[in-house]
Amino acid sequence: MRRSYSNSVATLEALSRIPVWLGVFFALSAPALRGGDLNLDITPCFEGRPMAGVAESKSSKVSISRLDWLVSGLALKRPDGSWLDGARDWHAYYGLNGTRIGTRADGVPDGDYTAIRFRVGVDAAADASDPNIYRAGDALHPDVCGLHWSWQGGYIYLAIEGKRARPDGATDGFSYHLARIVDGMTVELPVKFTAGSPVTIALRLHADRILRGVDFDKDGLSTHSREGDLLSPRMMENVRSAFEVIGVKADIFQDSKPKAGTASGPMQVPVALPEGTAPYKLDITRRFPAVNLPADNPLTEEGVALGRKLFDDPRLSINNSQSCASCHRQEHAFTDPRTLSIGANGDLGKRNAMPLFNLAWAADYFWDGRAPTLRDQVLVPLQDPHEMAESLDNVVKKLESDDSYRKGFRKAFGEAAITASKLALALEQFLLTLVSQDSKFDRAVRKLDTFSPEEKRGLELFLTEFDPARGMRGADCFHCHGGTLFTSHKYADNGLDLAPRDSGRLLVSGEEPDRGKFKIPSLRNVELTAPYMHDGRFDTLEAVVEHYSSGVKRSPNLDPNLAKHPDEGILLSAEDKHALVAFLKTLTDRSFVSAEPK
Repeated sequence: MRRSYSNSVATLEALSRIPVWLGVFFALSAPALRGGDLNLDITPCFEGRPMAGVAESKSSKVSISRLDWLVSGLALKRPDGSWLDGARDWHAYYGLNGTRIGTRADGVPDGDYTAIRFRVGVDAAADASDPNIYRAGDALHPDVCGLHWSWQGGYIYLAIEGKRARPDGATDGFSYHLARIVDGMTVELPVKFTAGSPVTIALRLHADRILRGVDFDKDGLSTHSREGDLLSPRMMENVRSAFEVIGVKADIFQDSKPKAGTASGPMQVPVALPEGTAPYKLDITRRFPAVNLPADNPLTEEGVALGRKLFDDPRLSINNSQSCASCHRQEHAFTDPRTLSIGANGDLGKRNAMPLFNLAWAADYFWDGRAPTLRDQVLVPLQDPHEMAESLDNVVKKLESDDSYRKGFRKAFGEAAITASKLALALEQFLLTLVSQDSKFDRAVRKLDTFSPEEKRGLELFLTEFDPARGMRGADCFHCHGGTLFTSHKYADNGLDLAPRDSGRLLVSGEEPDRGKFKIPSLRNVELTAPYMHDGRFDTLEAVVEHYSSGVKRSPNLDPNLAKHPDEGILLSAEDKHALVAFLKTLTDRSFVSAEPK
């Protein structure tokens, strides 16, 4: 459940109900709204590594299988030392498996802050309340958090459970439930940030610190915070010092935890992380559509690192001369600045290389959509005679001869066996982390930057229909490139004369209405991804804009949003063409193309 610091959240909520593109336009045109959203993102860790399941320490012979906790009473410290305590009724639930409920506080007043304070647990009123008053989905609903002692009343503030190895080689279970302290366990942490735009404060909760000083043999294997319990107060002091601030990000991110039924297959069954791996923390802004990551290939630090190494390795090609990165260069948003790529044997590719980012939202891949999943897509260039021209068997043999790869596959998948399918899964993991979301456009939406008058005019053109009868003379771009991803993910005939002829989607579907249709690419980073179109025919953005202004060719399958325009085109003025290009350049994400590999 989200709680507000001020009534400004009502304005924000009203704005969110406006259609996305008009909402963006109004947000950029209107006076700055007071207040913002703050998200408290807390990741459980064990011995310095993120947890997303059972965590085991070989040195201490302790494993942790449960770590659930409640947080409430968020307060913010001002530079003058006073505290803003406007979220007294705010509460959130965090779980070991990545579950986060109610972690956002709305309407934080603009200004600078130097620290945060919160309680682990709930206040006395909530502790004494009837848990059935909380709606389904609320952090304090017993079926959500599983932290209410229904038979004796009150909430468990934090539960940590697991097993430990005894000196005789056997194992015991331990179960420590901390509760029953007035207003919970208060935590105060220094952190400098500025509110007024969306903010995420990232923290870690170190599970091993909670157990610090606990002697299983002397202190016992359980505590339920009953009167006279000597262990519970000591562990509560440990909890207060177990939190650490990782950083501050000027955005709020969605829950990207894998779910069953994703783009990689509707019948997927979620799988646990391979033993010994750590979950990969992928931040995806909530301004983007909800993402479904593959449930049967969860992202891990080890899997992503292996995928990046494979992506950069020329040994995946027939003559060890060409890697995936050879034709998907990061400085060009992971595409090729050449009209057609040149394969390992010197052959020209058939189409312009598509950029690689925000792939988690695609339902299929390539210009014609012939690959139904990302793991299918990554194996095609390896075997294409015009590209890397290698066989999967030979690729596997090369990797098997390298001890570093045997170790890498063991770390990523729990076993050293190298197969083409595991290679594809590792590449899929890496490619899914290529998320571009921090352009000038994104910063302007978050009120961290402002558009120039020309850029704002370009945005207006982008969003406006071409309908002279109703007084609208826009560029009509948003039909195919709308939404925060700047693509509909559909296929369209966009009025190119197909010579030499490329039938596009028809080659996959066999349906005549698909002749000449190609996947609609995202316009994010479009400044960096020249040349343009499936055949790389246009070298500049100005040439692309001119095509849509006056160069569209009619055909039976021409997209209706272009076919409704006059034969001579929409004939944008020179000033409007410049403005449109200026806006398109605001979609460039410099941090994405310059980011260091993780």
